Amino acid sequence: MAKLENAQPPYRRLRGYAFDPITSLDLDTAEINEVVYKIPWEKNLKKGPEGEYIKVIDRDPSSDETYIPVDLNDPDILATDGLSPSEADPQFHQQMVYAVIMNTIKNFEKALGRKISWSPMEEIITEKGKTKIRYKYVDKLLVFPHGMRDQNAYYSPERKLLIFGYYNSAPVHAGVFLPGGISYSCLSHDIIAHETAHALLDGMYSRYMETTNPDIAGFHEGFSDIVALFQHFTYPEIIKNQIRKVNGNLDAENLLAKLAVEFGKSTGEYSALRDAIGFHDENGVWQKQVPTPNDYSGFIECHERGALLVSAVFDAFTALYKVRTADLIRLASGGTGILPPGEIHPDLVNRLADEAAKTASHVLNMCIRGLDYCPPVDLTYGDYLRALITADAELVKNDPCNYRVAFINAFRKRGIFPQGVSNLSVETLLYNKVDDENAKLAFSNAIVDFLREFKEKLAYLTDRRKIFEETEAFIRGSKRFHAFVFKNGVAANAVALENLTGLVFSEQYNQLGVQTSKTFGKGPSIEIHSLRIHNKISPDGTVQNQIVMIVTQKAFVTVRKDRDDNTITFHPVLKGEPKPDDRHNMTFRGGCTLIFNLNTLQLMHVISKPIFDLKKSRGGKGRVLKLNEERLQMQYKCMYGSLRSKIGFAPLNQETTEPFAHIHQSKNNSL
Repeated sequence: MAKLENAQPPYRRLRGYAFDPITSLDLDTAEINEVVYKIPWEKNLKKGPEGEYIKVIDRDPSSDETYIPVDLNDPDILATDGLSPSEADPQFHQQMVYAVIMNTIKNFEKALGRKISWSPMEEIITEKGKTKIRYKYVDKLLVFPHGMRDQNAYYSPERKLLIFGYYNSAPVHAGVFLPGGISYSCLSHDIIAHETAHALLDGMYSRYMETTNPDIAGFHEGFSDIVALFQHFTYPEIIKNQIRKVNGNLDAENLLAKLAVEFGKSTGEYSALRDAIGFHDENGVWQKQVPTPNDYSGFIECHERGALLVSAVFDAFTALYKVRTADLIRLASGGTGILPPGEIHPDLVNRLADEAAKTASHVLNMCIRGLDYCPPVDLTYGDYLRALITADAELVKNDPCNYRVAFINAFRKRGIFPQGVSNLSVETLLYNKVDDENAKLAFSNAIVDFLREFKEKLAYLTDRRKIFEETEAFIRGSKRFHAFVFKNGVAANAVALENLTGLVFSEQYNQLGVQTSKTFGKGPSIEIHSLRIHNKISPDGTVQNQIVMIVTQKAFVTVRKDRDDNTITFHPVLKGEPKPDDRHNMTFRGGCTLIFNLNTLQLMHVISKPIFDLKKSRGGKGRVLKLNEERLQMQYKCMYGSLRSKIGFAPLNQETTEPFAHIHQSKNNSL
């Protein structure tokens, strides 16, 4: 038999907690809390662990202690599927964060159809007397399992790290948790996955930390919870245990729908930090949450807003689960659809668990895939719903179980409606495909040459650093898109470009507070935030190949109020950046996501947040552009007005080095 050269396992198996340590102290859940994470094998994994994506550094500044890094390639550790779960062993803590982070990355890469990247580091450099920003590649996210003694854990977008705290517990009463006992956030699957999702989302859309509307901070929190929650359904034994406990009814209180159980109990709650389908009242009694059309307008604080998104997605999941299992319930109930009292048959448990796992996997993939169809700035829940529906419809043509309808109904019941649509049908919510003639008029055929060259350079690269470096050459380097636009006559079609993208390309940019490009010295400043290729695979094996280009533009605006603060007016800063004075200054952004078919290089979608008011700016060369007043008013409310103290992230233009540390402490130490 021929010997395989350089053979290696496809997965690394590592033991860990499915939830957190306290779940192992409950007789009902102790047997299911220890699971084995199967993560892609990293051949060159170093002590730490330190691999391709992350580097664990176990230094505790509170105690001035540095713990010995774990070696996951040690033969004894490999032979036993990693270290045994332990609250007392720092090396297991290192193993736990590595396993959950890599599992979360695996789920993102599967759904997105490409390698993930962390948000680049911004460096201000001076060349020939001019300052500019250089974007430095971040290969590894730094992870500190014992980084602080505090009831907190957060992702740092400035320092590109995850930091986990530990603390002395303060339960609501002594029977819930050991008073004064130490809890480690780095041992909670949900907290680790939540913080990792923050970092992954920032790697795609760094402008989602600018609080331009009440949904932005809520989306970061809610989406990160969704990722953590639906990863619970990865483990068959957990699903079977919980389905057996609730007799197949996932609308009832169950562990699968809860997030961060230990953190909630150890910091003064009766149960988990958050629950997707219910809550505990002041007496500790669980109550099912009943959605109302007023929820969206009534919940403003970022954790409440985030919980609203989670409940909508979980509602869609449970509705789909019921559809997929209706035949099984009918068979088991003799056609009544109502199961008899008592435990359900183990065979039925297995079948229900299988359907729950498949449904959860599809829902999580939909939630992650939808990110590619979101606008790069000022995201709302309505935008996200349209992104989910469009991304799914383009990849999965047939929808016999009505996944898309389930999402629409769940959002509708909570009063979440997209703007600019006539009704809530699937067809209406789909983003319109770009008319080929309009695309040609706006971009000219030259854009095809640019994309073809990008495709040839990037299509077969797998090394994350090389992907970043080659992409940077097209974004900001010698081949940069901005220079391409103005050298190849694309800007001659400025009006068509503006109508298509909602960004400014004509000479009127000077009148809107948009600066002249510093790097090119000609035309309005625009930023190509990212340029990426993805290859997504549908459930039936269909491959979708696309190029996604993210373009943003900023204007500087001065805000004036009358003496009684009754009238607010916005005035573009016509030259240079605004100087600090007694008036409010704002950076106002527009942006668009351009989606191209990789094979034909045809523009398919433009998902835009216009910097100017498209409705008031139609016409030919004589038209006058006006900044988008509606978006400006909402941004002002979030920065300086009635919403400032309610929504989470610190306001735009205010110094906030750690926005996630801020929001995670903004309400009852909520993570």
